[in-house]
Amino acid sequence: MNWDDLRIIAAVRDEGTYAGASARLRIDETTVGRRVARIQRTLGVRLFEAVDGVRKPTRQCEMVLAHIQAMASHAAEIILPDRHTAATVRDANSIQLGDVTYRLDGVDAPELDQVCIDDHADSWSCGIEARDQLAKLINKRSVRCDDVGPEKSFGKRHRAICTAEGDKTSLNEQLVKLGYAIVREPVKANVKSAAADAKSTSAGVWKGCFVAPQEFRTGKKDGALLGAACRADRDKEIRAVLFPDDLTMPPSCGIKGKLAVRARVTGNIGIYHLRGCPSYPATTKPDRWFCSEDDAQAAGFRKAYNCRRPK
Repeated sequence: MNWDDLRIIAAVRDEGTYAGASARLRIDETTVGRRVARIQRTLGVRLFEAVDGVRKPTRQCEMVLAHIQAMASHAAEIILPDRHTAATVRDANSIQLGDVTYRLDGVDAPELDQVCIDDHADSWSCGIEARDQLAKLINKRSVRCDDVGPEKSFGKRHRAICTAEGDKTSLNEQLVKLGYAIVREPVKANVKSAAADAKSTSAGVWKGCFVAPQEFRTGKKDGALLGAACRADRDKEIRAVLFPDDLTMPPSCGIKGKLAVRARVTGNIGIYHLRGCPSYPATTKPDRWFCSEDDAQAAGFRKAYNCRRPK
């Protein structure tokens, strides 16, 4: 069970029909039905009952959905035992300890708003799952991050090799071995052999089809397709899924980012728009979604000039 499964169940519950859920999620109605059937087989329970043409959620369905809010708001935070501070998994690339955010050295994981294709040819919020996998690896333990130098491409953040208490293997290496990140230069962490293993076994994102996170960040739609499920005869259709016109907003990440040539004047690649700014409602098809201004700035986006605090 992952975030995509829960999102589909919630949409059917809210809309009452597969057609309504299809329109809301912008995926085919047959895909919605197939995914619901697969989820029911996996769980061994019936989630909906058809009543007068409307799909009514069962008690078991409501029990599953009760976990959604907690999943959305708490999956990224790990409270460290015996400490007064919390370590926050900002995304699958970044861990915050206190007021310092480190990027995992040698690791390039899907962004929270990035979409991949799974081994069933369905769209998949791989960035959210990659983040959740990193949270599971930490599993409420304390984390030590050894700084290995500044990260030039991500604002003021530094690269680090991070290890959870009791582990001999770094989180960098473990995440790559699970297939939820690829190698990114420069690299000091021991991740290259883990990356080769993940690719050869079609682990994590390698089981489906995706683009390198760096190419997603910059909107490079003609970049190489990676993964075991990529098909040359479906190139156009695959790229339309990986770079959707209407990118789904991750939970609690409502800052809109738009790639813009004019942003290069200030050394950036794009502009971000906050709720309440005049430009926010006009930005109807953002290229990126960010959870904080710090994340947007680290990704190379500057604030829209009309997003100034009122005097």
